[in-house]
Amino acid sequence: MPNTPALVGMSATAFAGNSNATAADLELVTRLFGAIGVAFPVAEKWLDAVTGLSGSGPAYVYVMIEALADGGVLAGLPREIALRLAAQMVLGSAQMVLTTGRHPGALKDAVASPGGTTIAGLHALEQAGFRGAVMDAVLAASQRAAELGATQG
Repeated sequence: MPNTPALVGMSATAFAGNSNATAADLELVTRLFGAIGVAFPVAEKWLDAVTGLSGSGPAYVYVMIEALADGGVLAGLPREIALRLAAQMVLGSAQMVLTTGRHPGALKDAVASPGGTTIAGLHALEQAGFRGAVMDAVLAASQRAAELGATQG
């Protein structure tokens, strides 16, 4: 299942082969989807979770970028600048995770100094249940994918 970032060559795709798929078939699929981003072969039982995470995930990130930009506007930035800063920051943060191989928690800790602005913002996110809400969104989309698959099976 590719996602909308495929339109800019940055998709995160996962696929499953069945018992009729040869190694050559899987290699071809990996190369085809690799042309639009990254591609991972996974067990078929994980495809609903893939749908909930990377299939639906771009929408979650778009909402987060929009919310970050809105926060910038609320704090006094012009909308165009706030949106560009938010989008570039998300892109750069994702690249840090992919390039460094460091756990996102360790990267977060490197930004959050004691008593500083970042830890205050993180506290606000925790108070609002941010992580739980994101996890719930992935789970809800995964469960809905399973429901839709069951009706077509």
